[in-house]
Amino acid sequence: MSDIGIDIELGGGLGQIGKYQILQKLGEGATSEVFLCRDEFFDRTVALKRVRSSMLSDAMDGPIFARFFAAEAALVGRLHHPNVVQIHDAVADPVAPYVVMEYVPGTTLKQFCRPDALLPLELIVEIGFKLAMALGYVYRQGLIHRDVKPANILAVTDPKGLVTDVKITDFGSVLNLEADATQVHQVGSLAYMPPEQLEGAVLDSRADMYALGAVLYHLISGKPPFEAGSQAVLMNQIYNVVPVGPSTLRTGVPPAVDEVVLKALAKRPEDRYANWDAFGQALSDLIASHKVPRGQLQGVLDSERFNLLRALDFFNSFGDVELWEVVHRAKWQRFPFGHALYKRGEEGRTFHIIAQGNVEVYRNGKRVALLGAGTSVGEMAYLAPNPELRRHSTDVVVSEPATTISFTPDTMAALSQGCRHHFDEAFIRVLVRRLHAAHERLADPRRIM
Repeated sequence: MSDIGIDIELGGGLGQIGKYQILQKLGEGATSEVFLCRDEFFDRTVALKRVRSSMLSDAMDGPIFARFFAAEAALVGRLHHPNVVQIHDAVADPVAPYVVMEYVPGTTLKQFCRPDALLPLELIVEIGFKLAMALGYVYRQGLIHRDVKPANILAVTDPKGLVTDVKITDFGSVLNLEADATQVHQVGSLAYMPPEQLEGAVLDSRADMYALGAVLYHLISGKPPFEAGSQAVLMNQIYNVVPVGPSTLRTGVPPAVDEVVLKALAKRPEDRYANWDAFGQALSDLIASHKVPRGQLQGVLDSERFNLLRALDFFNSFGDVELWEVVHRAKWQRFPFGHALYKRGEEGRTFHIIAQGNVEVYRNGKRVALLGAGTSVGEMAYLAPNPELRRHSTDVVVSEPATTISFTPDTMAALSQGCRHHFDEAFIRVLVRRLHAAHERLADPRRIM
């Protein structure tokens, strides 16, 4: 296969770019083209973004576009987050370099910024939470995106066209805080750019916070925070004008939403949120405290599950990426008072982590343990090496209506190796605590577990 950036016709097909077979053209702009391609080696479809050769040959802008490509190419295999598009490969072809990325079917959030196509408010808040957590992850990798805008956020949709998830893409403008190479400054999209980025000042995560605030403002109201007929007027507004609250532009938006979004849009970085967790918490609290009605989102939200996991002792060592895996892979169940999670003699094929409520453990009719939120149950039978040892030796009964997170061997196998490693560590901690409790009871039989 050729690694040059020129299509090679194959028997009347669409051709190839390097080792990637072109399936169709997804789109094009002034600086690049995007193709849906087939990666035969990994048996997957990918999105391939190829820089136009005319851009690189331009005497003035060519070096800048080369830097943009280099910035994105440096992130190959580095970003692994469910709400960040993965960059699989990059080929520095001298004629038309290209970047190969995860393919996300759907559209971008730009489609939902039109006044006649606005998303439900509760969904916008949920999207904002996921993006805040994703950009927090990006920042912990030493990166500032610098071009957060609706067109750079992919919307994952279901067959009915409803948005179910989001992914941040286009890291060509990224500022790598750990890179030694000279980086391009004063990049980004003006409508979503904070004052300090306009000035070319030293940036931190709060620059992306402003941009996310501007994106949420646009999604809520159908208009960006500032609009003007010229760049000079728009820049003056960004520097000096406080935007009106989104509630003045859309009915049904409570004042609490104005407060959260406008704080992210503060002129001075120090007046914005202290960190991404604080921004995410402010967004999730809007729904948790019923300041934003659930509307169409009547089930348990991903943001609620994520925050619940973060608060549980069992998941103390899990990072955000692993927590999202648990959110998406685990089976979440609610059980009423008196329900038997396990019966003595049954073979164990699952384990539960108690998220809310309590269960009681009985041996020969006698209660031997009361387990609450953050503890696991059933893991000893689940982990046992043979069927006989996998039989439960106790009865486990719900004593207070409980929500649990459960896994089977199949769902555990679907987790990443890193996530399974965290489960192993958590099980060891549980075992040590229970051995210690057993030792204490032997030393003093009057102790109650």
